[in-house]
Amino acid sequence: MKAGIFVTAIVAGLLGAAQSGAQDLAEGGELYKKMCRSCHGPKAQGMASFPKLAGSTLEHLTMRLEQYRAGEKIGPNTPLMAPRAANLSDDDIINIVGFIVTTFE
Repeated sequence: MKAGIFVTAIVAGLLGAAQSGAQDLAEGGELYKKMCRSCHGPKAQGMASFPKLAGSTLEHLTMRLEQYRAGEKIGPNTPLMAPRAANLSDDDIINIVGFIVTTFE
């Protein structure tokens, strides 16, 4: 229940962040370029064993990043994702997810 409330708060924050201006999306774009693009591709279409992110829901991406950040084992890519997500702040997650869902629909 607690996690559901947190996800809802993140989603609400993301909707506000996405509407608040390009600065948050620009930061999300920089974070995506720095942390995600080499595995998930320049257009988030996925590469090799790395899944496609384009077209994913805001809720799904937020939940996954929170799970990786918490160190939960999700699948075979957990050893690659967990260290990258470990230092993400809530704002980082909001910005990255906002960038992905608005840029790669």
